Amino acid sequence: MRWKGNRRSDNVEDVRNSSGSRRPGLGLGLGGGKLGLGTVAIALVASYFLAINPATLLGLLGAGQVDSAGQAPAPGPLGEDEPAQFVATVLADTEDVWQALFRQAGAQYENPKLQLFREATQTACGEGQAAMGPFYCPGDHKVYIDLAFYDVLRERLGAPGDFAQAYVIAHEVGHHVQNLLGTSAKMDAMRGRVSQAQYNALSVRLELQADCFAGVWAHHAQEARQIIEAGDVEEALNAASQIGDDTLQRKSQGRIVPESFTHGTGEQRVTWFKRGMQSGDTRQCDTFSPKTI
Repeated sequence: MRWKGNRRSDNVEDVRNSSGSRRPGLGLGLGGGKLGLGTVAIALVASYFLAINPATLLGLLGAGQVDSAGQAPAPGPLGEDEPAQFVATVLADTEDVWQALFRQAGAQYENPKLQLFREATQTACGEGQAAMGPFYCPGDHKVYIDLAFYDVLRERLGAPGDFAQAYVIAHEVGHHVQNLLGTSAKMDAMRGRVSQAQYNALSVRLELQADCFAGVWAHHAQEARQIIEAGDVEEALNAASQIGDDTLQRKSQGRIVPESFTHGTGEQRVTWFKRGMQSGDTRQCDTFSPKTI
């Protein structure tokens, strides 16, 4: 992916080196690490906001720790390390694309913030932990990423490559777009009004739309800045496939439970990302229409 030398966003908060943001906590063994009891509860409650179903990731990721004072750590200057610079550059690219698309529609795009953290952080949606994977919180309009997730994406989930990493960011920004459009609020209003299975099915549609929006970003970023190199699209499609509910469930528990899907199969995620990338048209991302899935 061609990204070096491009504009970097000023909307990245780096709290990775903030002191007092973590504390030892009671843990239980799961997979290769220790998992805080709070992580399990948070992962289940926050599953609506996540890029990856937390229930299937709990066995793949270690636990985080939380601020004993319950306060958000103060952000410092953006680190000069390449992963941080990459994230800031990709976020800037999403800003440029979505600002233009909203402007064309006669609306104004509000840039989200993106916070880089380690292990755990405080959010408007509760305590965010690394075991959740990257996630978006509509309460504070922020994307949260522990960069250690990219190691998991590459080494454990079999999805290497910088464009795969960019896809993850673009997907979370897709949730921000949904929040601005009111889609997320409509979805959240269905809580308790439908069965869990029905809500899971709606969640799949929400996540697949975010995948399609990520594809729309890729389309316009390539058209404007020619960021895509040979093999990049395959990296993104592979990542979409590897983080499908069916693939993750098969890896984590050895069986697939379709009624528990909240993000869609790998094939569905690939299909909707491709639809957005090929068309560049948000109108092609209507995953909520009958018979679209």
